[in-house]
Amino acid sequence: MDVDELTDALRRVAAGGTVLDPQVVSELFAPAGTAGHADPREREVLGLMAQGCTNTEICRRLVVSEGAVEKHIGNIFGKLALAPSESAHRRVMAVLPICASENE
Repeated sequence: MDVDELTDALRRVAAGGTVLDPQVVSELFAPAGTAGHADPREREVLGLMAQGCTNTEICRRLVVSEGAVEKHIGNIFGKLALAPSESAHRRVMAVLPICASENE
């Protein structure tokens, strides 16, 4: 990333926006049959995550169980190759591409 891109990203985040990696977005929404393919329900869950919804709120909006939401989120993390980490928040890393594409 060059300095101008980093500066622009920092400004967007400071203004309340988000920054997404286009590569992550393209992996998530890759054609069916690839490792990055997200099904429609996973896309709904991911969209609600990008809006800042908790698992409980996602359950309420989609009228599904907490276990179902956790399963969808686990599938999303797997498709994005987001392993548990103490240095990064997987939920934030998963939604960054969605939020960035909305700001373009």
